[in-house]
Amino acid sequence: MKADKVTLVQYQTLAELRYALRRFLRFSEKAAYAAGVTPQQHQAMLAIKGFRGRDLITIGELAERLQVLHHSAVGLVDRLVSEKYVRRSPGREDRRKVCLALTPRGEVTLRRLSTVHREQLQHIGPHISELFKELTISKLD
Repeated sequence: MKADKVTLVQYQTLAELRYALRRFLRFSEKAAYAAGVTPQQHQAMLAIKGFRGRDLITIGELAERLQVLHHSAVGLVDRLVSEKYVRRSPGREDRRKVCLALTPRGEVTLRRLSTVHREQLQHIGPHISELFKELTISKLD
């Protein structure tokens, strides 16, 4: 992409998209704190529950999903386990691997957070979709 080919309208659309996404992330942070968890704990529970194809996720997979270092994921999991949101278990095929799943408390907390997030996305989703459409129609190259 050449910088001299980006139009003012494209800059404005990118800026508006960035603003809309940041507002959603701020909403998400506030919702997590209101539910009694940190935003990162919420993200971890969502990554665990929402991992496609399996009921369990490894700490390495969680670290990848959160884009954090392995030892940071271990510390996060330690806190989630101590607060009874997540449980650890040995891997089914490789017992050296540690697998993670939500506890009933984690399930309830995540369900509540996911409900308010879906409602917020239903509210702002059309605007974000329109911004994406504008960006793909106006091509940035």
